[in-house]
Amino acid sequence: MNLQQIKNRFGITGNSPRLNYALETAVKVAPTDITVYIQGESGVGKESFSKIIHQLSNRKHGPFFAINCGAIPDGTINSELFGHEKGAFTGAIDNRKGYFETVNGGTIFLDEIGELPLETQSRLLRLLENGEFIKVGSSKVMTTDVRIITATNKDLFAETQNGKFREDLYYRLSTLPIKVPALRERNQDIYLLFRKFAFDLAEKYHSPEVELDAEAEELLLKYSWPGNIRQLKNLTEQLAVLEQDHHITAATLRKYLPEHTTNLPALASRNGQQNSDFSERDIFYKVLFDMKNEMSDLKKIVLELLKKSNSKEEILQGNEAIIKRVLSEASDHEDVRSDMRIHRPEEEVVDDDDHYIIEPEDSVSLEENLSLEDKEEELIKKALLKNNGKRKRAAQDLGISERTLYRKIKQYELD
Repeated sequence: MNLQQIKNRFGITGNSPRLNYALETAVKVAPTDITVYIQGESGVGKESFSKIIHQLSNRKHGPFFAINCGAIPDGTINSELFGHEKGAFTGAIDNRKGYFETVNGGTIFLDEIGELPLETQSRLLRLLENGEFIKVGSSKVMTTDVRIITATNKDLFAETQNGKFREDLYYRLSTLPIKVPALRERNQDIYLLFRKFAFDLAEKYHSPEVELDAEAEELLLKYSWPGNIRQLKNLTEQLAVLEQDHHITAATLRKYLPEHTTNLPALASRNGQQNSDFSERDIFYKVLFDMKNEMSDLKKIVLELLKKSNSKEEILQGNEAIIKRVLSEASDHEDVRSDMRIHRPEEEVVDDDDHYIIEPEDSVSLEENLSLEDKEEELIKKALLKNNGKRKRAAQDLGISERTLYRKIKQYELD
């Protein structure tokens, strides 16, 4: 069976190289019992790939069961997957078979596997290693013969670094990963998919087929489609149902496309109202340009300070004023700026007035004495000592909000 026959059989539309590569990989791995890890954004069709693998495998006559791990509460997921014994917990009035026992000889598709609790991950690892599991409330070891296909829209490797996903389970699952491309990565397939959905909907509702003019088609191709194929299908159905004129213009299409087309979080103004004058992309670029301009201004101030200063002490005092200005501006933009990561000063002493000072070395370099990162932590320590640990007063001295000060204290572990 060639690739086009596979697409026809399973209703796959598109000819992009990335899609074809993912399909070819799925076809090759299907006859084996290797655990497959399907990665891709929400709405790209990961479940369709799991069905392809099952239908082309030696287990095709066995059961296939798809489970959304994120939709099952943590308190019941072990019972759902592995089963439980009567009396194992409140409400367990009878013995129950879990999915892994029920689907013996078939395939289980675990979608959104990144949502599994750590305890469940341990149970799953044992099942993957030797096919063994234990029901909740039981001590009897049971065995099952199932093929496991997993999928997620998360970066599981990053989750392992954050301690939210077991590293050994990650490497066990990622034996053979399949990356399903996002719709924006297969631009040449967008219009093909739209035409397919429009044709299917015309037959379903016995109505004229939705058509796009040239400008609307161009707009369709330029959109980023954060919801991927699912979003495109929903939009096509909205046009088919809600628009009386099935000849769609760019103006009409634009009404159905969300204004913000990036994956950046929505930004709000200081009064809490969302700013609709700019798209998120515009705001993002504006922040970058503002940061660039402020860094240029900062460089000028430092250079002027170096020219005017005759001693190391004057350089440090001037730098302290600059830090106060930067901290004040960070308070105003804390929702769109990343926290500065700083290093602790290498040499610190406390004088008689409980103020932190830095004793500079004999040779002064820009990196050692003009570092905004080093001075930020020093100033916070000074302010806290000066005000006997009273954070409200310390924040006022620094010219920043209490919220920013709390965040900085936690960041530098100053509690």
